[in-house]
Amino acid sequence: MVQPIELNDYQESRQPRVRHSVHELLHAHSVETPAQHWTRIGIASIICLSILSVILETEPDLYRDYHDYFYAFEVFTVIVFSLEYILRLWCIVEDPGFEHPIFGRLKYLVTPLALVDLIAVVPFYLPALITVDLRFIRILRLVRLVRVMKLGHYSTSLTLISKIIHKKRSELAASMFILAILLLLASTVMYYIEHDVQPQQFRSIPAAFWWGIETLTTVGYGDVAPITGLGKFCAAIIAILGIGLFGLPAGILASGFLEEVQRKRDRLICDECKRSITQALVPDP
Repeated sequence: MVQPIELNDYQESRQPRVRHSVHELLHAHSVETPAQHWTRIGIASIICLSILSVILETEPDLYRDYHDYFYAFEVFTVIVFSLEYILRLWCIVEDPGFEHPIFGRLKYLVTPLALVDLIAVVPFYLPALITVDLRFIRILRLVRLVRVMKLGHYSTSLTLISKIIHKKRSELAASMFILAILLLLASTVMYYIEHDVQPQQFRSIPAAFWWGIETLTTVGYGDVAPITGLGKFCAAIIAILGIGLFGLPAGILASGFLEEVQRKRDRLICDECKRSITQALVPDP
């Protein structure tokens, strides 16, 4: 005899399925279904249009003539982003590492992308909660540009770059430390060489940092430059060193990108021999 299903039992069994489906739509690492594809395209399009709206608002004539349209679209985007944020927080317990219904969600709240999602909508609600001056409201409008970082949820390219930076963080930190030392040494040397002849431009070592940054990055605005022979000679050596050392981070990121591409290629499986594509291309001995 078939036992009747209680309504509460049905609702309790149905909720995890719905939550799992929402999690697959919003948190899945890869796109496997049309629903995931169109969800990502839709939200990514709203993000891009929202950024365009923030940019166009800064044009006085456009903002004066179309103020109501800008505000209506802002309300629409905030509603979408708020619902997205709530749904992400609700279904994150489906993700390994965030299973606990309370502490898992609290842990997710402090992740970088969750903070970006929160900051993307806070500027709209904050003036209604507290009294702020007009200058702070203008700053809040610019903060909305952080929404471009929300594309990290939906862009595989941004996800790949963030993964590479995370894996190469120790090498990048080492290269940045070397650059910081070179900047300090260059600014110090140039201060002692040029201070007596240019007391305004090289009045202190911190003031010489500006020249050091200009030179090491090969920007060379020309607003601060050595005039002594020894200063010019040292500046030439520092500029050459800067070209090489500033190439270190780019080389690290490029090698990380190639490693990640190779790793993805190795995961591709040949349908016939059930080996990775790179292995399948190598003839058996």
